[in-house]
Amino acid sequence: EVQKHSVHTLVFRSLKRTHDMFVADNAKPIPLDEESHKVKMAVKLRTEYGSVLHMPTLKENLREKGGPNTGDPYGHKQYSGNQGQELEYMITGTHPYPPGPGVALTADTKVQRMPSESAAQSLAVTLPASQSRLDANRTAAGVGDIYRHAGISERSQPPGMSVAMVEAGGNKNSALMAKKAPTMPKPQWHPPWKLYRVISGHLGWVRCIAVEPGNQWFVTGSADRTIKIWDLASGKLKLSLTGHISTVRGVIVSARSPYLFSCGEDKQVKCWDLEYNKVIRHYHGHLSAVYGLDLHPTIDVLVTCSRDSTARIWDVRTKASVHTLSGHTNAVATVKCQAAEPQIITGSHDTTIRLWDLVAGKTRVTLTNHKKSVRAVVLHPRHYTFASGSPDNIKQWKFPDGNFIQNLSGHNAIINTLAVNSDGVLVSGADNGTMHLWDWRTGYNFQRVHAAVQPGSLDSESGIFACVFDQSESRLLTAEADKTIKVYKEDDTATEETHPVSWKPEIIKRKRF
Repeated sequence: EVQKHSVHTLVFRSLKRTHDMFVADNAKPIPLDEESHKVKMAVKLRTEYGSVLHMPTLKENLREKGGPNTGDPYGHKQYSGNQGQELEYMITGTHPYPPGPGVALTADTKVQRMPSESAAQSLAVTLPASQSRLDANRTAAGVGDIYRHAGISERSQPPGMSVAMVEAGGNKNSALMAKKAPTMPKPQWHPPWKLYRVISGHLGWVRCIAVEPGNQWFVTGSADRTIKIWDLASGKLKLSLTGHISTVRGVIVSARSPYLFSCGEDKQVKCWDLEYNKVIRHYHGHLSAVYGLDLHPTIDVLVTCSRDSTARIWDVRTKASVHTLSGHTNAVATVKCQAAEPQIITGSHDTTIRLWDLVAGKTRVTLTNHKKSVRAVVLHPRHYTFASGSPDNIKQWKFPDGNFIQNLSGHNAIINTLAVNSDGVLVSGADNGTMHLWDWRTGYNFQRVHAAVQPGSLDSESGIFACVFDQSESRLLTAEADKTIKVYKEDDTATEETHPVSWKPEIIKRKRF
C-alpha cells in the first residue's frame, strides 16, 4: 500500500534530494590564492610586456576612473599616500613599488600595475632610446638590408609580427604592429585555349595518352583493348596494336630506347618494340589491375601502380621486380618518377600521397591532407614542386619533404588527370567532362572548358580520363569518355585587352586541410 503525502512534502523531498545530489559539486571553481595569483601576474607581465617594461608610463587619469583609491586590474589595494601631489609619471614594471613618496614598501602597501598601451606608445616616441634599444634597431635594419640586397620580397620573410620603425625627434624606437593578411599576387596572363581538332577511331573509352619524345606522333590506350598510334600533325591513325585482353590503363614511350610500355586491367605490363611492333617483354607480379606506369628519366627502371595497393619497380632489361612498394591501404591510382629525390611519388584511393626512397624501397614521407581519393599527380617541369588532384581540392607541394604550398579550389568534381607546362599552365580534367586551366604560381583559375560530346554520344559520356601537353607545349591532348581524343591549342588572336584577367586581390585562405 502506497503511503500518500501532501504536495508540499513531495516537493520538499524532491528539493532535498536535488540539494544532496549537487551539494558536493566538484566543478565549482576553487578559491583564488593571492600568492599564486601575484606570481602568475608577474610572469605574465614579464613575458607579454618585457620589451616595454623598462619605460615609464604616463599616469592614468585617475579622476575619470573613480579617483586614486580605485583598485588596479589585479585586485591589489592602492593607498592614497600621494594625494595632493600630481606626479607626471609612474614607473611601472614587474617589481612592486610603493603607492607614493614617503610610504614604506610592505606587503600591504606594494603596488604592481600593468603599463597601459596608449601611455607606453606615447612615451616611446618622446623618451630617448636606451643603448640596447638602439642596438636592437640597428640589427633589425641590418636584417632588412640583407633582405633587400638579396632581392627577396617582403612576402618571403617569416609571417607574423613585423617590426615597424617609428621615427620621432631623431630617435628610433621599434613598435610592434600587426602585419596585413597576405593577398594573392596578380596572376600571369595566359591566352585561352580553344578546341581545334577531334580525333575519333577508338571503340571504347580512351583511358590514357602519351606523346613520343620526338613530337611526331602520340599513343592512346582504350577500353576497346587496343593501343593506337596517331600522327600528331594531321591526327591520322598510323598503327593499332592488339595484345591486351582488358582495358588499357597506361601507356608511355621511352626516351632512352625505341620501346613503348603499356599496362591494363588484365594485370599485364608489356614492353613493345616499335621497330617490329611486337611485345618483347612481359613484367609479371601484380595481383590485380595495373592503373598506371612511369619511366625513370635517367636509369632503365619502370614503375607501375596497381589496384593491389602496391607499386612495383622493374628493371626494364631483365624484367626483374627490384622492389615492391607496399604501404598504401587501397588501390594506387597514379605514379610519377623524377631524377631528384624523392624519385617516386604515388597517389592512392586511400587518400594519401607517398614519396618513396627508390634505393631502399621505403616510404620517405606520407602526405595525409587530402580527404578523398588522389587519382592524379603531376610534377612541374622546372620547379621543384608538384600538384595532386582529388575531389576535395587540388593541392600544390614542395619537394623534397612534401611541404604544403596552397590549395586550388573550385574544380568540384572527380579529378582524373593533371598536366602542367613550363609556362605555368596547370590543367585539371574531371570525370564530368569539365577541364579547368590554372595559373600555377597564384592558383588563379583563368579558364573553364566543357567541350561537347561526339555526335551520337550521350551527355553522360562526357568525361576526361587523361590529358597531356605535347613536347612543344603548344598543344594539349585529352583522352575522353566519348571515345575521342580532343586537341586544344592557344588562341593566337587573344590579347590581354580582349581577354583580361578578372582578378581581385582577395585575401589568401591557405588552409592546411
